[in-house]
Amino acid sequence: MKPPAAFTLNALAAFYTAGGTAVAVAEEALARIEAFADPALFLAQIPRDELLARAASLPAGPLHGVPFVVKDNIDAAGLPTTAACPDFSRMPAEDAPVVARLLAAGAMLLGKVNLDQFAAGLNGTRSPYGTPRNALRADLIPGGSSSGSATAVAAGIAAFSLGTDTAGSGRVPAAAQNIVGLKPSLGLIPTRGIVPACRSLDCVSIFARSVADASAVLAVAAGADPRDPYSRAAPSSWRAVEAAPPALRLAVPEASQLVFDTPDDAALFDAAVGRAEAMGATITRVDIAPFLAVAKRLYDGAWVAERTSAVREWVTDRPGSLHPVTRGILESGLDRKTVDAFDDFHAVAEARLLARQLFVSCEALLLPTCPGVPSLAMLAAEPVAANSRLGTYTNFVNLCDLAALAIPSGFRADGVPAGVTLVGPAFSEGRLAGIGAAMHHAAGLGPIPPAPASLAAGELALFCIGAHMSGLPLNGQVRGFGGRFLHAASTAPQYRLFDLGNRPGLIRAAEGGAPILGEVWALPAGNIGPFLAEIPPPLGFGRVTLDNGGTVLGFLAESEGVAAAPEITGRGGWRAHLRMK
Repeated sequence: MKPPAAFTLNALAAFYTAGGTAVAVAEEALARIEAFADPALFLAQIPRDELLARAASLPAGPLHGVPFVVKDNIDAAGLPTTAACPDFSRMPAEDAPVVARLLAAGAMLLGKVNLDQFAAGLNGTRSPYGTPRNALRADLIPGGSSSGSATAVAAGIAAFSLGTDTAGSGRVPAAAQNIVGLKPSLGLIPTRGIVPACRSLDCVSIFARSVADASAVLAVAAGADPRDPYSRAAPSSWRAVEAAPPALRLAVPEASQLVFDTPDDAALFDAAVGRAEAMGATITRVDIAPFLAVAKRLYDGAWVAERTSAVREWVTDRPGSLHPVTRGILESGLDRKTVDAFDDFHAVAEARLLARQLFVSCEALLLPTCPGVPSLAMLAAEPVAANSRLGTYTNFVNLCDLAALAIPSGFRADGVPAGVTLVGPAFSEGRLAGIGAAMHHAAGLGPIPPAPASLAAGELALFCIGAHMSGLPLNGQVRGFGGRFLHAASTAPQYRLFDLGNRPGLIRAAEGGAPILGEVWALPAGNIGPFLAEIPPPLGFGRVTLDNGGTVLGFLAESEGVAAAPEITGRGGWRAHLRMK
């Protein structure tokens, strides 16, 4: 039985359900590696016989038999970790926690892949082992520093891969090779067992062909590690994927802050914004100058010194072992002054303040992933400037403790790919996944988004009918209490609706009722009480019957409180009423 042409989680699951074997998938992966024939891609492989033996005895789990690769700054027991520096090579005694979790879930490791040395770069050409080939166009950069991680997925060798991301290394390669790049919140995936770049900013990133696949991997990989001082637990309401709400509020930079390599790149970004609007998003132009300013400090401030500290002895004692461009970057860190570092820290605090304010009024910030994807020749002509340009819209994200999801957005007329990135607050991965999957599908580049998730343990459903619905002014209050959108819904035809000024009042009625449209959100049960305490009279919570016969908690008003209010039952819901005001 032949393995599926596309190594996606759904296709592989169907293959195994039909009787296929992981051994057959392993043999197919080996054949694809041989056919791709790129000596700069793998720095270490699981030997053939060992891989087939592992495939025959994989544990059951959500990733059973799914082939993957890891960036060679991530430890995998039995394979050397080089960080693309041959003299640095060491043999780890144990897997990094993230690798161990994936293996325990049944995933099948193929080997370790190339990167910009010590993860210092966004282009993929700074490795003594050579430059991995861009799987779409050999004349383009593969993107870095997670170059091999992106190439292995784009070439169809691996279903997913692990990279790392400090300045954009989990996003720029995704744009360069037309795949999805998920950059989680700081500490969501442990970074123990990973050669640090900037330890306080490093993230493990995930590459896949679809948002759904990347999210499924994240669900396995996420979780605090008691031995990792930079690890942290997600809130109890966190989910790897949520449904996209029907009304979005997306922020987009002011026109003057958008820079592109070509008019085609600009047109592709405008088209992505248009698709978001067609999905029901309200677009607000915002000033991101503080983000752009702090982004420049990543390679010109305290964090250069942090990079240097990670491999100080190599910079001071063995500089000849380093790639020339990498050595120049790391040597500059030796001259940084502590007094100047505090200017950097204060600037980051200002940028984080902007982020907190921004995400009160919008669900995500939509950005170009990078201004464009340069060719290898263009990169060689200006290796530092072209690399810096790639980080225009990525460098600030980790500094501001944000999550990000890069998705493809189409191709220029000359066939060069482009991508956009959704950025949200820490632990907003589920929200970004729902929006990103819908946008990826709307562009004709990704599968249909998964169905809305059901309630999880410890959650209650809440029926929202007014300003707490998606895209409306009080939706941030719902999200602030850990709410996540489940689905649109309608009441049974026995309710009446009234306009209380800036919010609706819903009452159950013996006669004169009608179906009222709203949305069902999931909230942690422990947050329902504190949320209710913030709801002003005459509103409160009660049981609401939906049109499917089920009952959920919902907003209800006291009859006396709506006695003098205009009735708007005939309009069918608050959104329709707002449109007709």
